[in-house]
Amino acid sequence: MSVTNRSSHAYRSTNKLFGIPKSSRAIRVSNLAATVDVNGRSSRRIESRTTTTLSNSALEQLDFERGVCVPFRKYSPEAVRNKVLESQGAILSLIGRGVQIVWSLGFYWSALVYDFLVGRDEEVVPFRARQLRNLLCDLGPSFIKAGQVLANRPDIIREDYMNELCILQDDVPPFPNQVAFNIIEEELGQPLEAIFSKISSETIAAASLGQVYRATLRASGEDVAIKVQRPEIEPIIYRDLFLFRNLASFLNGFSLQKLGCNAELIVDEFGEKLLEELDYTLEARNIEDFLENFKDDPTVKIPRVYRQLSGSRVLVMEWIDGIRCTDPQAIKDEGIDVNGFLTIGVSAALRQLLEFGLFHGDPHPGNIFAMRDGRIAYVDFGNVAVLSQQNKQILIDAVVHAVNEDYVEMANDFTRLGFLASGTDVSPIVPALEAIWQNSVGKGLADFNFRSVTGKFNQLVYQYPIRIPERFSLVIRSLLTQEGICFTMKPDFKFLEVAYPYVAKRLLTDPNPALRERLIQVLFKDGLFQWKRLENLIVLAKENVAKMSINPALRAKQTEKFRESPIQKKLDLTDTIKDGARLFLVDEGIRRQLLLALTEDSKLHIEELVDVYRLLEDQIDVSSVALEIVRDLPSVARDVVLSWSSFVLSDKSR
Repeated sequence: MSVTNRSSHAYRSTNKLFGIPKSSRAIRVSNLAATVDVNGRSSRRIESRTTTTLSNSALEQLDFERGVCVPFRKYSPEAVRNKVLESQGAILSLIGRGVQIVWSLGFYWSALVYDFLVGRDEEVVPFRARQLRNLLCDLGPSFIKAGQVLANRPDIIREDYMNELCILQDDVPPFPNQVAFNIIEEELGQPLEAIFSKISSETIAAASLGQVYRATLRASGEDVAIKVQRPEIEPIIYRDLFLFRNLASFLNGFSLQKLGCNAELIVDEFGEKLLEELDYTLEARNIEDFLENFKDDPTVKIPRVYRQLSGSRVLVMEWIDGIRCTDPQAIKDEGIDVNGFLTIGVSAALRQLLEFGLFHGDPHPGNIFAMRDGRIAYVDFGNVAVLSQQNKQILIDAVVHAVNEDYVEMANDFTRLGFLASGTDVSPIVPALEAIWQNSVGKGLADFNFRSVTGKFNQLVYQYPIRIPERFSLVIRSLLTQEGICFTMKPDFKFLEVAYPYVAKRLLTDPNPALRERLIQVLFKDGLFQWKRLENLIVLAKENVAKMSINPALRAKQTEKFRESPIQKKLDLTDTIKDGARLFLVDEGIRRQLLLALTEDSKLHIEELVDVYRLLEDQIDVSSVALEIVRDLPSVARDVVLSWSSFVLSDKSR
């Protein structure tokens, strides 16, 4: 509608669930967390907003698990308490809100207890789940957001309730247009007519914290998306967080017994994330980070943010004119290859998770589009999550341990990632992990799917004191959602057939020394060199490079045009070969293992070596690799001398 003819839009309308039994370049990674990339450089500007003293043990535990330093943060229990109590009429407001929450949840709790006592608790689950969803909507945005979080927390709530709460991801009523337009004018300090030539009369999307309109900039004629925060939401959020935190202090014993952590820790995770989402300047920073990370990727589209037209309650972004990824026929009609589009989607997701450590936490179908040139586009960056270098390495460790079927170490990885409390006896969990993995890959990796694994894992967390940290609940939801999109668009799509080649290429070519160690762990099992595994890794890595040399979703004529080009990307193993040569000369243990690999079973494995060379001969420029190794010789010679000196000194000290 024209901005000169704005019209008001009416406001539309007994255990885990309340007692029921049971990379080489600097990468932009976080709004508030300072981490370090593989070269030791700071990978993020630190945002100084609300400075608080981190005396709280729950927050300190979160920082330790994440492997990040957070010197300045928007959330802390002290900051929330001070913000709430300094407002006028705070005590009366808290009492009134507390009574409302206790009455509503208490009435619901009593209904659950009654169901249990009369023996009908299982048969009324669908009704009670819908009742809970409606109750959370009635209690306001904090509870809607809490419901969205619970929809991804099998450690807290049972699966049938989780499925019902998933509806909260999409079905949230909007607030009136006139209220939204007033907020835009207040935030930007200008009338709408001065900035926009037109703005939509209906919301494009509505969420728990805000809603989105489409508009056209008066100055340039560009179409933009305007995200507007719900009115007066901040004091409501702070008040509810204060009440949540105080209630959690009474539930610590119960939570420690069932989840292995304080209830306060769960509230702090939730509160920290919620306050970050509440500040749209942080979302603008998230968009800039994604733009920086994907700037050299021709397969991914990230919208531009208009900083001069954005503030803490209003965010103006480039309008994404794409096709919803739930409409495969429309995508095909545009000449886009569906399988190729899904391939670039999986690749982009894996890059976010394993390369950047900054990933989209809410990639549901409304937030992912197919551009008409074959690119995948993401929108809505309020909910992103950060994985530190340490967390990424442990995740890769878990993959390596799964490949090597080392389930004890897999269980220890869960402790290192924060799923289990430090010191927990993992021995009862090991057989369960083994059963989950064996059942999931028993029919072959081609038939592997995350939903099946997650279903079994949900049963595991229901039986043991396992807590799913917030960032990993987002990882799980992200992978499940994207796998679901893949199956909707192409029911026979094989997720791991795309994921494995990417992981293989990363293991073989990533310059991170930690990944080199993981590669060695993968290639040796029980002291024996796995020649076939090396060949498979090379084949898969070559497949990834071949697929991603162009956008695999591009129209056929563009693909044919590219194929006529003499320039083709190859698997760059120069750094890997250099590192291998260095390790062979410097590391006596590696040298012994490699020499044994060539002479295992009392025979020379020349044939296997030749097979590996044949796989690589079309990928490697031998003269260039040799030149690089020669250039590196002085450094290698220094390392050899230092290694020899250390050996001599340690030998003399015995």
